[in-house]
Amino acid sequence: MKNRILVKQLIEKHTSSMGRVLVVTGARQTGKTTLLRNAFKDHVWVLLDDPVLRKQYASMTAQQWAKAFPCALLDEIQKLPQLIETVKAIYDTYDNTRYILSGSSQLLLLAQVKESLAGRCHIIELYPLTLPEMLTSGWEDDPKLSFFQKLLEGTASVESLGPNLLMLPDHAERIQIFQYYLKFGGYPAIIGDEFSDRERYEWLRGYVRTYLERDIRDLANFRNIEPFISIQKITALCTAQTTNYSSLAREAGITSATARQFLSYLDISYQVILLKPWFRNQQKRLVKSPKLHYLDIGVQQAILQKEGGLTGNEFESAIVAEIYKQAKYLQVATSFYHLRTLDGKAVDLLIETEKGYYAIEVKMTVNAGNSDSRHLTGLAELLDKPLLGSFVLSNDPKVKNLGENITAIPAAMFLT
Repeated sequence: MKNRILVKQLIEKHTSSMGRVLVVTGARQTGKTTLLRNAFKDHVWVLLDDPVLRKQYASMTAQQWAKAFPCALLDEIQKLPQLIETVKAIYDTYDNTRYILSGSSQLLLLAQVKESLAGRCHIIELYPLTLPEMLTSGWEDDPKLSFFQKLLEGTASVESLGPNLLMLPDHAERIQIFQYYLKFGGYPAIIGDEFSDRERYEWLRGYVRTYLERDIRDLANFRNIEPFISIQKITALCTAQTTNYSSLAREAGITSATARQFLSYLDISYQVILLKPWFRNQQKRLVKSPKLHYLDIGVQQAILQKEGGLTGNEFESAIVAEIYKQAKYLQVATSFYHLRTLDGKAVDLLIETEKGYYAIEVKMTVNAGNSDSRHLTGLAELLDKPLLGSFVLSNDPKVKNLGENITAIPAAMFLT
């Protein structure tokens, strides 16, 4: 078992007067139930997956719930959405009750939650394991913040880094877990030493099948799922590329509107990240084409039935996804963009914070050089906030200065 960085945040929120109802959502198999049952052992676990028991739970009044289950974890809440109205009634009537709602369908769950529990709950998203979480040895081992997370919190700087990843006393462990992540992603079910690589590949392919058979059929009542499968495969091939809805539609034999809808399904079911383009005019960010990244590299590879090495685009998606997950777990407001100008300047990732921007280029090279940072040069002149730092993340073990405020850092060092 790996510990999660959210544990302390969840406990702190739920014990506060404003956190009597927590909603924890995320993709299937990200470890929601394991996390919550370990963090809240005083809560009764109510699994709503059983259709027979579900009918009995549905018949209970708010008063009966408050008396029988004053503190409960309601798992797979999307299976019984009317129970959310009951939780609302309990919240408004009984002060000594606390509930945690969890489920894997963002669309079905959050639409009802936002309508019924607005102002009454905290919504928290759980993603596959981050690299710092993978490095924990068990439930009692608290995850340490990565250099990137410390950078966002303002507790680390480039000057605090050593000159070379290989000089760190724990470099072998960092490199090993980084290579594992690039191969299998971050789903907690397969990270144990007891699994062979073959078993991990089979699990990931089974996950893709389950996602299509259950989650997507929950999101949309497809008469024919084949067009969606085509979109899934095309996007997996085109990860780390700007999305062209018309091109996707032509390749899958569907309309542009349907292609756009299918991508929204992939987004809200935690399979992909859609990075908006950055423009000084914020209205343009809403209408221009996003850049798509798969949220888990293991799943992306399983969709393509791949077991080999990564392409440059796949490596970029793996790094961007890890950065995204790590940032989302911090109490720091961040927004994520890609940048492309008319004169050809393109930046893989632009992270906006209250104080300014961090710019990141991702390269799979083992020898980062000035040519890898060319799009970062002069970037500050385009932005509407200060450029706090620019980084080239790669497989080069050395930390290098590539220009004014531009640093090449080993990706495994930056993210662990």
